[in-house]
Amino acid sequence: MPRIIKHHQIVDDPWQILTLTDGETPGTVALPAAPVLLPLAVWLARRDEILARYQQPGVWLDSDEDPEALAGDIARLTVIGVNFPKFTDGRGYSSARLLRERYHYAGEIRAIGDVLQDQLFFMRRCGIDAYALRPDKNLEQALAGLSVFSETYQAGVDQPQPLFLRRLTEATA
Repeated sequence: MPRIIKHHQIVDDPWQILTLTDGETPGTVALPAAPVLLPLAVWLARRDEILARYQQPGVWLDSDEDPEALAGDIARLTVIGVNFPKFTDGRGYSSARLLRERYHYAGEIRAIGDVLQDQLFFMRRCGIDAYALRPDKNLEQALAGLSVFSETYQAGVDQPQPLFLRRLTEATA
């Protein structure tokens, strides 16, 4: 079973990531019985069928897909994957922040795709709390890398106040 980093621990990952192959369409692709992260197109085409079939549905967004497409379904989803097709593609950071801050998604947001250790700290700042690293990367090293920085200057999903406001609050308390 594959393993991921989730909530600062290395855990087994029962979720499969469904991708469409040549000749498959969102309406005809076979849905596996195991927990699965479905492409957004499959979710949109077969929402009622998926909700009847899975108690804990999961969806993944590609880097060019808008999280707004899930706005009405946020409460129904157990996991939302955010795809990073290349480590240089930063659109997933914005998607994660939108899911947390605009749509108030409280479930698991998982980074999938070309996920590298150097990105994890910044992904966490944007609201991502699970990381499916590339298979050639070391999970233990990546987990240790999440603790490299002890303080942040800017506000983020994980710390809504910038450092100067935190220090001002401490000084006046």
